[in-house]
Amino acid sequence: MSSSSIDRSEKQAVLSCRNISKFYHEADTKLVVLDDLQFEVYAGERVAIIGSSGSGKSTLLNILSGLDDPSAGEVKLLQQSLTGLNENKRAALRNQALGFVYQFHHLLSEFSALENVAMPLLISNTPLDQVEQRARSILERVGLGARLQHKPSQLSGGERQRVAIARALVAEPATVLMDEPTGNLDRNTAEEIQALMLELNRSLNIAFVVVTHDADLAARMDRVLKLDVGQLQIC
Repeated sequence: MSSSSIDRSEKQAVLSCRNISKFYHEADTKLVVLDDLQFEVYAGERVAIIGSSGSGKSTLLNILSGLDDPSAGEVKLLQQSLTGLNENKRAALRNQALGFVYQFHHLLSEFSALENVAMPLLISNTPLDQVEQRARSILERVGLGARLQHKPSQLSGGERQRVAIARALVAEPATVLMDEPTGNLDRNTAEEIQALMLELNRSLNIAFVVVTHDADLAARMDRVLKLDVGQLQIC
């Protein structure tokens, strides 16, 4: 566990869920994936979520991001209820306050690194004179200042994941959700990406929620929660 700590008593949560449940009905059977979860994340905090395959980790991330609705309960992002917004307003809030990093980078193959990173700013109608400057700046922060015009096929796996991280951070969101961010990388590259993530977390004060099977990455977080039988348990 990281030696750093967050004083949660004096801060408002940037992301929270209350009484979140997710279940499905199959014939006469009720399949419960998430069961009455309570969860809060604070500015600058690093939280790992671990659990076996099929335990519901990706389902939880989808609900926290507003990409899926819970069967019961409420998710709040910057004190606003995601579950109470229509799709357009939810998408706007998500664009403003959330970033995403996946195991596979999901970059747009026909666009350069700079163009991929600029996408969240263009979607949010950021003034055009700021878009390239901000995209260039964050790419330089992740060590890709010399690769701005390279397309994903011209980048290594580690470089593509750095672009994905830059894209997630360029709009300076309150929280970044990460699903196995180093799961597709070799050990040395994974360690480089982990160190980069931690440095950006500290310098930008952006909360990270990381779903991972990587014990080394989980150990570097402020908190580790295990999802098991629909419940989050403190490790």
